[in-house]
Amino acid sequence: MDLQKEKAKLEASFTPSDAAILRFIGVDGYDVYNCSQPFVYQGQTYLFGRVERRAEWMRSWARLFKRTGQDEWTLVPDSMIYTMEDPYISLIQGEVVMGGTHVKVDQGKLDTYYTDLYRGPQLDDLYYFTSGPDYMKDIRLVELADGRIGVFSRPRDKDVLAKYGSESMIGFTIIDSLDQLSGKVIQEAAYLPGLFSNNEWGGCNQAFLLEDGQIGVLGHVSFGENGKSVYMNMSFVLDPVTRDYHDYHLIATRASFPAGPAKQPSLVDCAFTSGMVVRADGLVDLYSRINDVQEGRTAIPYPFEGHGQIVCAGYHVGQ
Repeated sequence: MDLQKEKAKLEASFTPSDAAILRFIGVDGYDVYNCSQPFVYQGQTYLFGRVERRAEWMRSWARLFKRTGQDEWTLVPDSMIYTMEDPYISLIQGEVVMGGTHVKVDQGKLDTYYTDLYRGPQLDDLYYFTSGPDYMKDIRLVELADGRIGVFSRPRDKDVLAKYGSESMIGFTIIDSLDQLSGKVIQEAAYLPGLFSNNEWGGCNQAFLLEDGQIGVLGHVSFGENGKSVYMNMSFVLDPVTRDYHDYHLIATRASFPAGPAKQPSLVDCAFTSGMVVRADGLVDLYSRINDVQEGRTAIPYPFEGHGQIVCAGYHVGQ
């Protein structure tokens, strides 16, 4: 895919019909972004969000918010505070799996980062059970049609760049149960070749089982341009048996969301996928990080047309 041409083509043809910046209540003085997939728990809709001061890095918390109005989310009092970045959730074999990026600092400087994962049958009683490899974000899980678990990885390092030309790859493997998930299993997930071209990078942000048994993947794809990091929302469909992927395309860009500030000048063209919710009118609400300071929502066409609906479209937790 020629990202610059596809970006220009999408921005020329797509006019946002229903888009908004989410409002977060109860966290005055903090930005909330890089949120999880919205989900339903005990009849209410929630999401986890990354909470962080505008001028700070490597000092974030994942907090739980409840939807209290149209595009309005309120902090859940006395909910667990997770010291992590970029929270996400999956529903796996009757359990909630919640993960996020743990940043390890040594004498005030970045030492490493990795994914911590929590699990449990109830949202308010999750326990830590494993971590991913060093320097790997965007590890995602999805329950497959046969009950097994698909695992997506995202290695990004100099070795990947030297061997493949792209700054990151997406890996995929299958395990039988959460008890088998480990850093080694994630590290050894075989790569899906050809998704990213030279000097591009990206990853899986949320994965859904589709009615035809394939996996609908929401992700991000990125490249550098004139000192900026350009992040865009993308999707593709993966056959978990053959590992063939298709329908890889951009679904939104920064221009698909309302205008807003950026954490720094290099992030003014940044849309990083969080998740999506199917609407009654056939469109979906796509949720996305905006410029590392806000969370946005925009209505787009259903990205997995021809493969059936999402099996757990409502994302009901604990049921």
